[in-house]
Order: sequence, then C-alpha cells, then structure tokens
Amino acid sequence: MSESEQTATFKFGAEVGKEQHWGRDKNIRDILIHLYEWHNLLINWITANTKGESKPFLPTPYTWKTYGKMNIGFWQKHQNTPYAKAIEMIKDSHKKVMTLIEKFTDNELFTKAHFDWTGTTSLGSYCISATASHYDWAIDKLKLHIKTKE
Repeated sequence: MSESEQTATFKFGAEVGKEQHWGRDKNIRDILIHLYEWHNLLINWITANTKGESKPFLPTPYTWKTYGKMNIGFWQKHQNTPYAKAIEMIKDSHKKVMTLIEKFTDNELFTKAHFDWTGTTSLGSYCISATASHYDWAIDKLKLHIKTKE
C-alpha cells in the first residue's frame, strides 16, 4: 500500500459485523495499537507471574465479559499516536513477546494448568490469543481495507 493508503480512514465500519471492533477501529494505526496493547497484556502478565506476583491477565476492573470496554480504552489512549510511532511500537512489542514465548518449553506452553496462574487452560492458549489469533483478525481487516480503498 502507498503511504496515503496506509494512513487512510477505512471505508467500512460497524455495518460489516456485529463485533464492536468493526465500529471502533478507523484505520491501520488503530489495528497496530490494538495488537501492541494485547502484546503488553501478555508480557506484563507473564513477567509478573513468573516472578511470583499473582496477577490476572486482564487488568482490574475488566473481565472476559467486559474486556470490550478495555479495548475502547486502548483505542482512546492512542488517538494521538502517529502512524509511524505505532509501527515502531508494534515491531518492538512483537519482538519482545516472541522472545518471551521462546523461553518456555512446549510442555510449559501447551500443558493445561501447567502453571497455576493460567487456570484450567495453557499458557500457549493465551500466547496464541494475544499473537496469532489477533494477527489473523488484523489481516482480515487489512484485506478489507485493501479491497475497499478505491
């Protein structure tokens, strides 16, 4: 994409789907910031818990039923973040999260409840959610942007 296409406002929105993100994210910067913030959730959660500090994945007061409000907060927080800065931020957070994940064995990542702080699921499930699954989500939005930009 050209620079102007990369910074353009999406020509689609809430009409695409019922999920909140369709109306929330207005441009590629918003997508990159969302990924960055979810990387940081994972990094901060793993770092705290591996140091013995009991910390939930989602910050207080959010739950898995209310995390949409947290995502809106992330969006609001970064409305003045320049696109170029968002690119730097996502590159840096991606590198940090991948380095952190690589420190764990497959057994540590994919055995359910291997760590008491992951509850009944596996650490890998959280890692996938904050990276690969979110990347799939972002790619779908980018493809739609490319398709509808003209």
